[in-house]
Amino acid sequence: MNILYINHYAGGPALGMEYRPYYLAREWVRAGHRVQMLAADFSHVRAKQPPAGDSVHDGIAYRFYATPPYQGNGLGRVQNIWAFLRAAWRDTPRLVRTFRPDVVIASSTYPMDIWVARRIARRAGARLVYEVHDLWPLSPIELSGMSRRHPFIVLVQAAEDAAYRHADHVVSMLPKVHAYMASRGLDLKKLAIVPNGITLDEWQGSPEPLRADVEAALQAARAAGATVVGYAGSMGLPNALDTLLDAARLLRGTPLHCVLVGSGHEQARLVQRVADEGLANVQFLPPIPKAQIPGFLAQVDIAYIGWQRVPIYRFGIAPNKLMDYMMAGCAVLHAVEAGNDPVAEAGCGLTVAPQDPQATADGLRRLAALPAAERRAMGERGRAFVLAHHTYPVLAQRFLDALQ
Repeated sequence: MNILYINHYAGGPALGMEYRPYYLAREWVRAGHRVQMLAADFSHVRAKQPPAGDSVHDGIAYRFYATPPYQGNGLGRVQNIWAFLRAAWRDTPRLVRTFRPDVVIASSTYPMDIWVARRIARRAGARLVYEVHDLWPLSPIELSGMSRRHPFIVLVQAAEDAAYRHADHVVSMLPKVHAYMASRGLDLKKLAIVPNGITLDEWQGSPEPLRADVEAALQAARAAGATVVGYAGSMGLPNALDTLLDAARLLRGTPLHCVLVGSGHEQARLVQRVADEGLANVQFLPPIPKAQIPGFLAQVDIAYIGWQRVPIYRFGIAPNKLMDYMMAGCAVLHAVEAGNDPVAEAGCGLTVAPQDPQATADGLRRLAALPAAERRAMGERGRAFVLAHHTYPVLAQRFLDALQ
């Protein structure tokens, strides 16, 4: 089967996020299918930007279209989106002629690529799949307060409605979307849920050695007799790291030490907060390569993941970071209020109310007070849950099964 996968932000281990398209495509290639990935040569989530043009990564054919760089979510990002969509639209005749897709997947975070995907699918006689990462335009409306009458929101809504009308199949990472999608016109017989996951080969063998500063920070915390609370990932407002810092202030004088690795729009402000408030029990470090995440988490006693309290999470969550935490066998402190809770499902930690510093502090105290063997048992339950439900060989097959 020839699978054309349109994902504006597609990356891979050598490029950085987004990883999901790469991992699914790699499994499909291993199963004997051909995959052509269409992506932009500039994305704000990538660690490294590829050159425009064609390349092959682990058997996956990538075509990176030239797009203008941008910062933030303003006009520059809109121009980048249109440059990508315009390039893919113009490339339709060549893609149909040379690749001859059997399946066309529209998978960018925003839904406007459905129009390009539909054009290609119709000309090729292929099945059309709409893959949902986040609910747009509901996410920018509820998270950023954008008006439903804003021209961009009107456009995005038209694209989402078109996707539900015209797609042969809809695959959602979010598990509680049925009522919403039905309200926008989707026949729920088309819907399948395929969440995020992990790839086993990144967790086999000895982990890659940690960068020296990270290794030194962890060793110093352990030498001081501290229980290490770890965080690895983006540092933006949705990650609720202010709540963790508020909890750390409440935990002054206790043997708990927070080590956070990553980067993001809020990092500089958070680092300044730590300095201004003298939070000696919190340490920020630059991001580490993905290959070092297993080694970092192996030295963490408790892994933290937090969310804002916002209505959009009623449709469910599918965080990659949590999959890593669970695969690493960490006991997890999960500050969330959402339609689903993998930590509670797996029994691999504690769930507390989001954006509640006292609840977060109390949760960390409770986990730290447990015998190490009990935390390890929690972690093993999380690992078993991921291995059963969230490995990419399993997810890639579930995705293809949904197309039958």
